[in-house]
Amino acid sequence: MPFSSESIRACFPALQERADHKPFIFFDGPGGTQMAQQTIDGLLGYITGGMANLHGTFATSRATDELLEAGRRGMADFLNCQPQEVAFGQNMTSLAFAIARSLGSFIQAGDEIVVTELDHRANVDPWVTLAKDRGAVVKFIPVNPETYTLELDHLDELITAKTKLVAVTMSSNVVGTVPPVEQIIERAKAVGALMVLDAVHATPHYPIDFQKLGADVLFCSAYKFFGPHLGIAVVSAGLFENLPVYKLAPAPAYIPDKLETGTQNHEGIAGLLGALAFIESLGEGNTRQERLRTAMQAVEEQEQRQAQELEAFLQTLPHVRLYRAPAGTRKTPTVAFTLEGVNSREACAWFFENYNMNIADGHFYASTLAEKLGIMAQGGWIRLGLAPYNTDQEIELFKTALLAFIKRSY
Repeated sequence: MPFSSESIRACFPALQERADHKPFIFFDGPGGTQMAQQTIDGLLGYITGGMANLHGTFATSRATDELLEAGRRGMADFLNCQPQEVAFGQNMTSLAFAIARSLGSFIQAGDEIVVTELDHRANVDPWVTLAKDRGAVVKFIPVNPETYTLELDHLDELITAKTKLVAVTMSSNVVGTVPPVEQIIERAKAVGALMVLDAVHATPHYPIDFQKLGADVLFCSAYKFFGPHLGIAVVSAGLFENLPVYKLAPAPAYIPDKLETGTQNHEGIAGLLGALAFIESLGEGNTRQERLRTAMQAVEEQEQRQAQELEAFLQTLPHVRLYRAPAGTRKTPTVAFTLEGVNSREACAWFFENYNMNIADGHFYASTLAEKLGIMAQGGWIRLGLAPYNTDQEIELFKTALLAFIKRSY
Protein backbone atom coordinates (compact mmCIF):
# COMPACT_ATOMS: atom_id res chain seq x y z
CA MET A 1 0.00 0.00 0.00
CA PRO A 2 1.84 3.13 -1.15
CA PHE A 3 1.74 6.32 0.87
CA SER A 4 3.53 9.63 0.59
CA SER A 5 5.77 11.17 3.19
CA GLU A 6 3.81 14.39 2.79
CA SER A 7 0.60 12.62 3.85
CA ILE A 8 2.02 11.51 7.19
CA ARG A 9 3.84 14.68 8.22
CA ALA A 10 0.70 16.09 9.84
CA CYS A 11 1.05 13.32 12.46
CA PHE A 12 4.36 14.82 13.72
CA PRO A 13 4.18 18.10 15.67
CA ALA A 14 7.95 18.59 15.43
CA LEU A 15 7.67 18.81 11.65
CA GLN A 16 5.19 21.67 11.60
CA GLU A 17 6.26 25.19 10.70
CA ARG A 18 6.32 27.63 13.60
CA ALA A 19 6.33 31.40 13.72
CA ASP A 20 9.71 31.60 15.46
CA HIS A 21 11.70 29.47 13.00
CA LYS A 22 11.55 27.43 9.85
CA PRO A 23 10.88 23.77 10.49
CA PHE A 24 13.88 21.56 11.05
CA ILE A 25 14.77 18.97 8.44
CA PHE A 26 15.38 15.74 10.32
CA PHE A 27 17.88 13.41 8.69
CA ASP A 28 18.85 11.89 12.05
CA GLY A 29 16.35 9.03 12.24
CA PRO A 30 19.02 6.43 13.17
CA GLY A 31 19.72 8.42 16.33
CA GLY A 32 16.02 8.63 17.12
CA THR A 33 12.89 9.51 15.15
CA GLN A 34 10.44 12.24 15.98
CA MET A 35 7.35 11.29 18.00
CA ALA A 36 4.04 10.81 16.28
CA GLN A 37 1.04 12.64 17.72
CA GLN A 38 -0.41 9.28 18.76
CA THR A 39 2.73 8.69 20.85
CA ILE A 40 2.37 12.05 22.56
CA ASP A 41 -1.33 11.40 23.17
CA GLY A 42 -0.50 8.06 24.77
CA LEU A 43 2.11 9.61 27.06
CA LEU A 44 -0.12 12.49 28.12
CA GLY A 45 -3.18 10.30 28.43
CA TYR A 46 -1.50 8.09 30.98
CA ILE A 47 0.08 10.95 32.89
CA THR A 48 -3.07 13.06 33.08
CA GLY A 49 -5.43 10.15 33.61
CA GLY A 50 -3.85 9.10 36.90
CA MET A 51 -0.57 7.24 37.30
CA ALA A 52 -0.05 4.28 39.60
CA ASN A 53 2.26 1.38 40.28
CA LEU A 54 1.36 -2.22 39.62
CA HIS A 55 -0.64 -4.89 41.41
CA GLY A 56 -2.96 -2.68 43.47
CA THR A 57 -6.67 -3.18 44.02
CA PHE A 58 -7.60 0.34 42.89
CA ALA A 59 -8.56 1.44 39.39
CA THR A 60 -5.43 3.29 38.27
CA SER A 61 -3.21 0.41 39.38
CA ARG A 62 -5.36 -2.12 37.56
CA ALA A 63 -5.21 0.12 34.50
CA THR A 64 -1.42 0.15 34.70
CA ASP A 65 -1.35 -3.64 34.94
CA GLU A 66 -3.42 -3.78 31.77
CA LEU A 67 -1.22 -1.17 30.10
CA LEU A 68 1.84 -3.40 30.39
CA GLU A 69 -0.06 -6.38 29.02
CA ALA A 70 -1.37 -4.25 26.16
CA GLY A 71 2.19 -3.15 25.44
CA ARG A 72 3.34 -6.76 25.27
CA ARG A 73 0.46 -7.69 22.97
CA GLY A 74 1.27 -4.73 20.73
CA MET A 75 4.93 -5.68 20.40
CA ALA A 76 3.95 -9.33 19.88
CA ASP A 77 1.89 -8.27 16.87
CA PHE A 78 4.67 -6.00 15.63
CA LEU A 79 7.43 -8.61 15.83
CA ASN A 80 5.39 -11.85 15.62
CA CYS A 81 6.36 -13.25 18.99
CA GLN A 82 4.40 -14.26 22.09
CA PRO A 83 3.35 -11.51 24.55
CA GLN A 84 5.04 -13.32 27.44
CA GLU A 85 8.33 -13.17 25.51
CA VAL A 86 8.34 -9.33 25.60
CA ALA A 87 10.14 -7.48 28.40
CA PHE A 88 10.59 -3.74 28.82
CA GLY A 89 13.58 -1.88 30.20
CA GLN A 90 15.55 1.33 30.33
CA ASN A 91 17.14 0.84 26.91
CA MET A 92 18.58 -1.87 24.70
CA THR A 93 22.07 -1.56 26.20
CA SER A 94 20.88 -2.04 29.78
CA LEU A 95 18.75 -5.03 28.80
CA ALA A 96 21.67 -6.59 26.90
CA PHE A 97 23.98 -6.27 29.90
CA ALA A 98 21.30 -7.70 32.19
CA ILE A 99 20.76 -10.72 29.95
CA ALA A 100 24.49 -11.19 29.46
CA ARG A 101 24.98 -11.27 33.22
CA SER A 102 22.19 -13.80 33.66
CA LEU A 103 23.76 -16.06 31.02
CA GLY A 104 26.95 -16.39 33.06
CA SER A 105 26.13 -19.90 34.25
CA PHE A 106 25.69 -21.02 30.63
CA ILE A 107 29.25 -20.06 29.66
CA GLN A 108 32.35 -21.92 30.80
CA ALA A 109 36.08 -21.31 30.41
CA GLY A 110 37.18 -22.21 26.90
CA ASP A 111 33.74 -21.69 25.38
CA GLU A 112 33.47 -19.31 22.43
CA ILE A 113 31.29 -16.25 21.82
CA VAL A 114 31.00 -14.81 18.31
CA VAL A 115 30.26 -11.14 17.58
CA THR A 116 30.82 -8.99 14.48
CA GLU A 117 32.87 -6.02 13.32
CA LEU A 118 29.72 -4.47 11.86
CA ASP A 119 27.74 -4.08 15.07
CA HIS A 120 27.02 -1.20 17.38
CA ARG A 121 29.03 -1.88 20.53
CA ALA A 122 25.79 -2.39 22.48
CA ASN A 123 25.61 -5.79 20.78
CA VAL A 124 29.31 -6.49 21.31
CA ASP A 125 30.46 -5.35 24.74
CA PRO A 126 27.80 -7.14 26.85
CA TRP A 127 28.95 -10.42 25.30
CA VAL A 128 32.66 -9.52 25.39
CA THR A 129 32.25 -8.68 29.08
CA LEU A 130 30.48 -12.00 29.65
CA ALA A 131 33.33 -13.82 27.93
CA LYS A 132 35.93 -12.00 30.04
CA ASP A 133 34.09 -12.82 33.26
CA ARG A 134 33.79 -16.51 32.38
CA GLY A 135 37.12 -17.10 30.65
CA ALA A 136 35.54 -17.62 27.25
CA VAL A 137 37.07 -16.79 23.86
CA VAL A 138 35.69 -14.00 21.68
CA LYS A 139 35.69 -14.27 17.88
CA PHE A 140 34.71 -11.54 15.45
CA ILE A 141 33.00 -12.12 12.11
CA PRO A 142 35.02 -9.69 9.97
CA VAL A 143 33.71 -6.93 7.72
CA ASN A 144 34.94 -6.63 4.16
CA PRO A 145 36.38 -3.08 4.09
CA GLU A 146 35.47 -2.64 0.43
CA THR A 147 31.87 -3.88 0.47
CA TYR A 148 30.90 -3.15 4.11
CA THR A 149 29.37 -6.61 4.35
CA LEU A 150 30.16 -9.48 6.70
CA GLU A 151 32.64 -12.05 5.38
CA LEU A 152 30.83 -15.37 5.81
CA ASP A 153 32.91 -17.68 3.62
CA HIS A 154 34.52 -19.22 6.71
CA LEU A 155 31.47 -19.14 8.95
CA ASP A 156 31.86 -22.82 9.84
CA GLU A 157 35.34 -22.08 11.20
CA LEU A 158 34.09 -19.14 13.28
CA ILE A 159 30.98 -20.82 14.68
CA THR A 160 32.03 -24.24 15.95
CA ALA A 161 31.03 -26.86 18.48
CA LYS A 162 32.68 -24.63 21.12
CA THR A 163 30.43 -21.67 20.28
CA LYS A 164 27.81 -20.96 22.93
CA LEU A 165 26.47 -17.56 21.79
CA VAL A 166 26.39 -15.59 18.53
CA ALA A 167 25.38 -11.92 18.40
CA VAL A 168 24.77 -10.04 15.16
CA THR A 169 22.97 -6.93 14.00
CA MET A 170 20.01 -7.05 11.64
CA SER A 171 21.16 -3.77 10.07
CA SER A 172 24.22 -1.58 10.53
CA ASN A 173 23.33 1.69 12.23
CA VAL A 174 25.98 3.47 10.10
CA VAL A 175 26.28 1.94 6.64
CA GLY A 176 22.84 0.31 6.58
CA THR A 177 24.00 -3.17 5.53
CA VAL A 178 21.46 -5.89 6.33
CA PRO A 179 23.44 -9.10 6.95
CA PRO A 180 22.00 -12.48 5.94
CA VAL A 181 21.10 -13.30 9.53
CA GLU A 182 19.14 -16.38 8.47
CA GLN A 183 22.40 -18.02 7.34
CA ILE A 184 24.12 -17.12 10.60
CA ILE A 185 21.18 -18.35 12.69
CA GLU A 186 21.15 -21.66 10.80
CA ARG A 187 24.83 -22.21 11.57
CA ALA A 188 24.46 -21.16 15.22
CA LYS A 189 21.56 -23.56 15.72
CA ALA A 190 23.48 -26.36 14.04
CA VAL A 191 26.07 -26.22 16.84
CA GLY A 192 23.54 -25.53 19.63
CA ALA A 193 24.55 -21.88 20.21
CA LEU A 194 22.25 -19.15 21.45
CA MET A 195 21.44 -16.49 18.85
CA VAL A 196 21.10 -12.80 19.75
CA LEU A 197 19.84 -10.22 17.26
CA ASP A 198 20.19 -6.45 17.53
CA ALA A 199 17.13 -5.16 15.67
CA VAL A 200 17.35 -1.60 16.99
CA HIS A 201 18.19 -0.17 13.59
CA ALA A 202 16.23 -2.72 11.56
CA THR A 203 12.88 -2.41 13.32
CA PRO A 204 12.04 1.07 11.92
CA HIS A 205 12.70 0.03 8.33
CA TYR A 206 11.26 -3.40 7.49
CA PRO A 207 8.97 -6.10 8.94
CA ILE A 208 10.52 -8.53 11.43
CA ASP A 209 9.23 -12.02 12.22
CA PHE A 210 10.79 -13.31 15.44
CA GLN A 211 9.20 -16.75 15.22
CA LYS A 212 10.28 -17.27 11.63
CA LEU A 213 13.85 -16.15 12.37
CA GLY A 214 14.19 -18.66 15.19
CA ALA A 215 16.53 -16.51 17.29
CA ASP A 216 16.71 -16.68 21.08
CA VAL A 217 16.94 -12.97 21.92
CA LEU A 218 16.06 -9.85 19.95
CA PHE A 219 16.45 -6.23 21.05
CA CYS A 220 14.83 -3.05 19.78
CA SER A 221 14.15 0.50 20.98
CA ALA A 222 10.85 2.37 20.73
CA TYR A 223 12.43 5.76 20.13
CA LYS A 224 13.75 4.50 16.79
CA PHE A 225 10.19 3.95 15.50
CA PHE A 226 8.33 7.13 16.53
CA GLY A 227 7.99 6.22 20.20
CA PRO A 228 9.52 7.23 23.55
CA HIS A 229 12.87 6.22 25.02
CA LEU A 230 12.15 2.63 25.97
CA GLY A 231 14.12 -0.58 25.52
CA ILE A 232 12.46 -3.84 24.49
CA ALA A 233 13.82 -7.38 24.70
CA VAL A 234 12.17 -10.40 23.14
CA VAL A 235 13.40 -13.65 24.67
CA SER A 236 12.17 -17.01 23.39
CA ALA A 237 9.99 -18.61 26.03
CA GLY A 238 12.14 -21.74 26.31
CA LEU A 239 15.23 -19.73 27.16
CA PHE A 240 13.35 -17.11 29.18
CA GLU A 241 11.85 -19.68 31.55
CA ASN A 242 15.32 -20.97 32.37
CA LEU A 243 17.09 -17.61 32.49
CA PRO A 244 18.48 -17.09 36.02
CA VAL A 245 18.08 -13.32 36.06
CA TYR A 246 19.40 -11.09 38.83
CA LYS A 247 16.40 -9.69 40.69
CA LEU A 248 15.08 -8.72 44.09
CA ALA A 249 14.01 -11.74 46.13
CA PRO A 250 10.28 -10.83 46.42
CA ALA A 251 10.01 -9.77 42.76
CA PRO A 252 8.10 -12.05 40.35
CA ALA A 253 9.97 -15.15 39.22
CA TYR A 254 7.77 -15.71 36.19
CA ILE A 255 8.30 -14.40 32.66
CA PRO A 256 8.50 -11.74 31.45
CA ASP A 257 8.23 -9.82 34.72
CA LYS A 258 11.36 -11.36 36.21
CA LEU A 259 13.57 -9.42 33.80
CA GLU A 260 11.80 -6.11 34.44
CA THR A 261 13.71 -4.97 37.52
CA GLY A 262 12.20 -2.04 39.40
CA THR A 263 9.30 0.12 38.37
CA GLN A 264 8.92 0.39 34.61
CA ASN A 265 8.42 3.49 32.47
CA HIS A 266 4.64 3.15 32.38
CA GLU A 267 4.03 6.39 30.50
CA GLY A 268 6.64 5.27 27.97
CA ILE A 269 4.75 2.04 27.38
CA ALA A 270 1.58 4.08 26.83
CA GLY A 271 3.54 6.11 24.29
CA LEU A 272 4.79 2.91 22.64
CA LEU A 273 1.18 1.85 22.07
CA GLY A 274 0.58 5.21 20.41
CA ALA A 275 3.60 4.71 18.14
CA LEU A 276 2.32 1.27 17.14
CA ALA A 277 -1.10 2.79 16.43
CA PHE A 278 0.54 5.32 14.12
CA ILE A 279 2.40 2.58 12.22
CA GLU A 280 -0.77 0.50 12.04
CA SER A 281 -2.59 3.44 10.45
CA LEU A 282 -0.25 3.18 7.44
CA GLY A 283 -1.15 -0.44 6.73
CA GLU A 284 -3.99 -2.61 5.50
CA GLY A 285 -5.45 -5.89 6.69
CA ASN A 286 -8.05 -7.51 8.90
CA THR A 287 -5.90 -7.73 12.03
CA ARG A 288 -3.49 -5.42 13.77
CA GLN A 289 -0.64 -7.78 12.97
CA GLU A 290 -1.48 -7.66 9.25
CA ARG A 291 -1.77 -3.88 9.30
CA LEU A 292 1.57 -3.51 11.08
CA ARG A 293 3.28 -5.85 8.64
CA THR A 294 1.89 -4.19 5.51
CA ALA A 295 2.70 -0.77 6.95
CA MET A 296 6.34 -1.72 7.39
CA GLN A 297 6.42 -3.16 3.89
CA ALA A 298 5.18 0.20 2.58
CA VAL A 299 7.75 2.05 4.71
CA GLU A 300 10.53 -0.10 3.29
CA GLU A 301 9.35 0.45 -0.28
CA GLN A 302 9.32 4.23 0.05
CA GLU A 303 12.58 4.48 1.97
CA GLN A 304 14.39 2.24 -0.51
CA ARG A 305 13.34 4.46 -3.40
CA GLN A 306 14.61 7.58 -1.64
CA ALA A 307 17.83 5.94 -0.42
CA GLN A 308 18.67 4.74 -3.92
CA GLU A 309 18.18 8.28 -5.24
CA LEU A 310 20.47 9.64 -2.54
CA GLU A 311 23.07 6.93 -3.08
CA ALA A 312 23.17 7.51 -6.84
CA PHE A 313 23.72 11.23 -6.28
CA LEU A 314 26.55 10.78 -3.79
CA GLN A 315 28.34 8.35 -6.10
CA THR A 316 28.69 11.05 -8.75
CA LEU A 317 30.42 13.67 -6.59
CA PRO A 318 34.13 14.45 -6.32
CA HIS A 319 35.66 14.63 -2.82
CA VAL A 320 32.91 12.35 -1.44
CA ARG A 321 33.61 8.84 -0.16
CA LEU A 322 30.43 6.83 0.19
CA TYR A 323 30.33 3.90 2.62
CA ARG A 324 27.61 1.79 1.06
CA ALA A 325 27.36 -1.89 0.16
CA PRO A 326 27.17 -2.76 -3.55
CA ALA A 327 23.95 -2.99 -5.53
CA GLY A 328 22.12 -6.20 -4.77
CA THR A 329 22.94 -6.06 -1.06
CA ARG A 330 19.96 -5.39 1.16
CA LYS A 331 20.36 -2.09 3.02
CA THR A 332 18.32 0.21 5.22
CA PRO A 333 18.11 3.92 4.28
CA THR A 334 21.09 4.98 6.38
CA VAL A 335 23.79 6.54 4.24
CA ALA A 336 27.27 7.34 5.56
CA PHE A 337 29.93 9.34 3.78
CA THR A 338 32.99 11.51 4.39
CA LEU A 339 34.31 14.60 2.62
CA GLU A 340 37.96 14.70 1.64
CA GLY A 341 39.98 16.86 4.01
CA VAL A 342 36.90 18.03 5.94
CA ASN A 343 36.09 17.35 9.57
CA SER A 344 32.68 15.69 9.62
CA ARG A 345 31.52 17.65 12.63
CA GLU A 346 32.29 20.96 10.94
CA ALA A 347 30.33 19.87 7.87
CA CYS A 348 27.29 18.86 9.92
CA ALA A 349 27.37 22.18 11.77
CA TRP A 350 27.40 23.98 8.41
CA PHE A 351 24.37 22.02 7.16
CA PHE A 352 22.43 23.03 10.24
CA GLU A 353 23.49 26.67 10.27
CA ASN A 354 22.74 27.18 6.58
CA TYR A 355 19.89 24.76 5.82
CA ASN A 356 18.34 23.84 9.20
CA MET A 357 19.29 20.20 8.59
CA ASN A 358 19.80 17.82 11.49
CA ILE A 359 22.57 15.52 10.27
CA ALA A 360 24.73 13.57 12.71
CA ASP A 361 28.47 12.90 12.75
CA GLY A 362 30.81 10.54 14.59
CA HIS A 363 31.36 6.82 15.05
CA PHE A 364 27.84 6.15 16.38
CA TYR A 365 29.23 3.45 18.69
CA ALA A 366 30.08 1.31 15.67
CA SER A 367 33.62 1.89 16.83
CA THR A 368 35.03 -1.44 15.64
CA LEU A 369 34.02 -0.60 12.08
CA ALA A 370 35.23 2.99 12.47
CA GLU A 371 38.67 1.85 13.61
CA LYS A 372 38.95 -0.73 10.84
CA LEU A 373 38.09 1.84 8.18
CA GLY A 374 40.27 4.55 9.74
CA ILE A 375 37.65 7.28 9.64
CA MET A 376 38.13 8.85 13.07
CA ALA A 377 40.97 11.13 11.97
CA GLN A 378 38.39 13.36 10.33
CA GLY A 379 35.75 13.11 13.02
CA GLY A 380 33.97 9.97 11.86
CA TRP A 381 31.17 9.68 9.34
CA ILE A 382 28.53 12.08 8.16
CA ARG A 383 25.36 10.03 8.51
CA LEU A 384 22.12 10.74 6.69
CA GLY A 385 19.28 8.58 7.95
CA LEU A 386 15.82 8.60 6.41
CA ALA A 387 12.43 8.10 8.03
CA PRO A 388 8.98 7.87 6.39
CA TYR A 389 8.35 11.57 7.01
CA ASN A 390 11.34 12.66 4.92
CA THR A 391 10.14 14.10 1.61
CA ASP A 392 11.60 14.05 -1.85
CA GLN A 393 11.84 17.83 -1.59
CA GLU A 394 14.02 17.54 1.51
CA ILE A 395 16.35 15.17 -0.31
CA GLU A 396 16.59 17.59 -3.22
CA LEU A 397 17.42 20.39 -0.80
CA PHE A 398 20.17 18.24 0.71
CA LYS A 399 21.64 17.78 -2.75
CA THR A 400 21.66 21.56 -3.18
CA ALA A 401 23.26 22.01 0.23
CA LEU A 402 26.00 19.46 -0.37
CA LEU A 403 26.86 20.91 -3.76
CA ALA A 404 27.10 24.34 -2.15
CA PHE A 405 29.37 22.99 0.59
CA ILE A 406 31.63 21.27 -1.93
CA LYS A 407 31.83 24.46 -4.00
CA ARG A 408 32.91 26.54 -1.00
CA SER A 409 35.37 23.92 0.30
CA TYR A 410 37.38 22.89 -2.78
